[in-house]
Amino acid sequence: QLQFVESGGGLVQPGGSLRLSCAASGFTFSMYSMSWYRQAPGNERELVAIITPTGSPNYAESVKGRFTISRDNAKNTVYLHMNSLKPEDTAVYYCSVYHIGRRYWGQGTQVTVSS
Repeated sequence: QLQFVESGGGLVQPGGSLRLSCAASGFTFSMYSMSWYRQAPGNERELVAIITPTGSPNYAESVKGRFTISRDNAKNTVYLHMNSLKPEDTAVYYCSVYHIGRRYWGQGTQVTVSS
């Protein structure tokens, strides 16, 4: 079955950086777009970034110029590089794939931006 192992979250000061990783298995990773979503307390889950199988990215307006999504198809891994972090970036971050008619989610990794 599809599985995701996310890592890289933590506590960081405003203006700091983090890199999230998501190692995927159970499907042909190189053939699918991969996404990062986030959900803050009391908010709906929102799309942060998506990357196509060939590496073309798209971003939510709120993170453009600060976050970079990338992938390594040889390692079945997608990354989210987060720079210039703000308190409003605090959330649980999930990697995700839409595979054969349904969306699958990782377990999530907490990112907290606070001084």
